[in-house]
Amino acid sequence: MYNKFKEYDSFNLSGINKEMLDDWTRQGLFGQSIKEREGSPSFVFYEGPPSANGMPGIHHVMARTIKDIFCRYKTMKGFHVKRKAGWDTHGLPVELGVEKNLGITKEDIGKKISVDDYNAACRSEVMKYTREWETLTDRMGYWVDMNDPYITYDNRYIESVWWLLRQLYDKGYLYKGYTIQPYSPAAGTGLSSHELNQPGCYRDVKDTTCIAQFKIIDAPENLQGWGEPYFLAWTTTPWTLPSNTALAVGPSIRYDIIRTFNPYSGEKVTVVCADALVGSVLNPKGAGQPLDSYVKGDKLVPYEIVGSCDGNSLVGMRYDQLIKWMNPGEGAFRVIPGDYVTTDDGTGIVHIAGTFGADDLRVSRQNGVPPLTLVDRDGNIRPMVDLTGRFFRIEDIDPEYVRSNVDVEAYRPWAGRYVKNAYDPALAPDAETLDVAICMMLKQQGLAFRIEKHSHSYPHCWRTDKPVLYYPLDSWFIRTTAAREKLMELNGDIKWKP
Repeated sequence: MYNKFKEYDSFNLSGINKEMLDDWTRQGLFGQSIKEREGSPSFVFYEGPPSANGMPGIHHVMARTIKDIFCRYKTMKGFHVKRKAGWDTHGLPVELGVEKNLGITKEDIGKKISVDDYNAACRSEVMKYTREWETLTDRMGYWVDMNDPYITYDNRYIESVWWLLRQLYDKGYLYKGYTIQPYSPAAGTGLSSHELNQPGCYRDVKDTTCIAQFKIIDAPENLQGWGEPYFLAWTTTPWTLPSNTALAVGPSIRYDIIRTFNPYSGEKVTVVCADALVGSVLNPKGAGQPLDSYVKGDKLVPYEIVGSCDGNSLVGMRYDQLIKWMNPGEGAFRVIPGDYVTTDDGTGIVHIAGTFGADDLRVSRQNGVPPLTLVDRDGNIRPMVDLTGRFFRIEDIDPEYVRSNVDVEAYRPWAGRYVKNAYDPALAPDAETLDVAICMMLKQQGLAFRIEKHSHSYPHCWRTDKPVLYYPLDSWFIRTTAAREKLMELNGDIKWKP
């Protein structure tokens, strides 16, 4: 130990740093700090592990400095502080890096490359920059035991996680759920709300939107007498329209019954739309104009409001399936109440596809409406879109399901098409989107009331920079609500430092 401070004749921080590190190493101060506190109360520190598949950066220096301060402080306060380093070796970034290097996708694992070879490549990739991390650790004077780190791909670590999960299972806290989650087809994984809310994930995009016409079956008398009767529903994702199984209305919202013309075909139609949104769906200048003066192609389409009702009066009414590619089964294609329906935009009637929206699935379940799902060749229940972001290819669907539920000839031209161009590496960025193609099909069939571009904010995957889907995934959950009172009681004994 020094009896006095050393005097320096120049202020060379880099040189002083090197000299001090050499002195610490020569004296083995880190080891001594642990040995001298043996038998004292423990302060347990396992480093939140970095991943060695990427180079360390200045933010790692800052975070580790803060960690080091607490460990040194606790040592000086008399605690025995073992500082265990670790390596995070699980996670999608490693897999994506390996797949890029090998020129493969998730679908190629087990085909072009064996699972063992893939795992070996991941193990090699994940420890790629170990030496650089160790050098940084030494140079910044960060005291942590790197000779015996915990490694998340080590079987001992994996088995400890399985042991913990078993404890939760034995207590009845572990359960499997089927929920709609943000999913990245480009990355092949679901995303947490934290990941989705990172800066830059939401960005403004311009998509093709559609107000579709859903033909009413057994229409009451006030909807008859002027062409075919339709419900109007607006969507910013026309690719979900083939999966429609219900329409939701606000029970207390006022809806108008309107006689007018389809602006594309010129056909007489009677449509249902929220009263508050009539002025945005139809040109207000057409209100009260004589219907018999309209000629197909006129820019100004006349309309006449002939009645109104609240949403409750519409609940239970049935309509014809919009796009008849697949059969969802009994209970579909009817109007249901939706507590989240508003008149902020659209038509006040929400197109429900229970496989692509959390609220859609919730109200569908509440009203006994089945989501439109199919069975793939492996026996999995899936939505109409596969995990790569395209309509299922016919050869990837269970043959028995195809025979019983699929209009093969109608569906064949659409099978295998990506719902967003960003997922298809073969498509140019300016290629026609599936949304446009579906809208054009509906227009030709006289089932599109308005097609236009619309700018809105849409989430993107932070790893791949490509748009996400809201997709049904099987997930495991821990039923924390079952232990809520105990958790709150124990929280009183924990000193929290946010």
